[in-house]
Amino acid sequence: MDILYLLIPLSLLLVFVIAALFWWSVKSGQYDDLEGPGYRILMDDDKADVPGESSTVDSDQNAAGDK
Repeated sequence: MDILYLLIPLSLLLVFVIAALFWWSVKSGQYDDLEGPGYRILMDDDKADVPGESSTVDSDQNAAGDK
């Protein structure tokens, strides 16, 4: 029975900590856009990663070939 004197205040403290963290996450905008990041992955522009299409590599090769 004496353990209840410890567990009840600890549980109330835990509830207040969780509520404060939830309130902070809502105020900081963590739940504003839940679907956008998932679609952003699908709409990623991968053209810069294709080898041979980089303008800096082509211009360097052309400059070396012109000399």
